[in-house]
Amino acid sequence: MRNIVLARIDDRLIHGQIVTSWCKSTSANGILIADDGLSKDSFTQRILKAAAPPDVTVAIHGVSAAAAFLAEEGDSRERWILLTKAPEAMERLLDAGIPLSKIILGGMGMKAGRTLFNKNVSASPEETACMKRLVERGIDMQYQLVPRELPVNIKKLLWED
Repeated sequence: MRNIVLARIDDRLIHGQIVTSWCKSTSANGILIADDGLSKDSFTQRILKAAAPPDVTVAIHGVSAAAAFLAEEGDSRERWILLTKAPEAMERLLDAGIPLSKIILGGMGMKAGRTLFNKNVSASPEETACMKRLVERGIDMQYQLVPRELPVNIKKLLWED
């Protein structure tokens, strides 16, 4: 099994906070993006790979292929950040047997069908239901934009009355 140092949901994928904060705080040397649509978009892949630090490997796979990649025996020096755009991909990775104990929720932008969930996070009813399922599976889900910011437990946001 490859070494995952951070599992993060962030629809911006590789951007300034990932490059300047998360890669450094986790000592990551690899970023794996698990996204079915993006795995077929070579133009956007080139842009994302160019945005990564030069010493960080970027791999972009569909969710099933990402699960197979993560299940492989990796080099002991590998330190992967796992990125998905939405919680459903994380759930699919868990269903495929990838052990995740903690997921950091970053930005999920506003789009059709989504309402404001918390600060920089908008979620559809289906995405909120998925996050609840992840928490019910025992996943520690935290909202945290950058490492220096105090994390907010998603459980408190999901079951607010």
